[in-house]
Amino acid sequence: MEDLASIAKVVEKPRFASKVLTPAELAIYESLSPRRQLEYLGGRWTAKEAFAKAWGTGIGAGRLRFHDLEVLNRETGAPYFSKAPFTGSIWISISHTKTMVQASVILEEVSHENESPSAD
Repeated sequence: MEDLASIAKVVEKPRFASKVLTPAELAIYESLSPRRQLEYLGGRWTAKEAFAKAWGTGIGAGRLRFHDLEVLNRETGAPYFSKAPFTGSIWISISHTKTMVQASVILEEVSHENESPSAD
């Protein structure tokens, strides 16, 4: 969860959005109104942070960078990770209020325990 006012402060830094957003995300961001840009950037920031926490690492800890993750939207508007270093299912929810943005991420590993052993 992040306060949109804190996102508004850091977005003033040169190239902050391009450090957090992939080129595809940045193209969408640049097409939005200033208010919607703030919500969009805040949503992607919190979603990527939530992914890092669910994966058990931080962003920038040598294992994961912001550009290793990309959150786009399906035609229905639902967000999804179009790029991530995880092979299982990724469940994501992003919500906004007038002052806050929240993201939840669940990583579901693919289970092979019900598969029959292969014959060698």
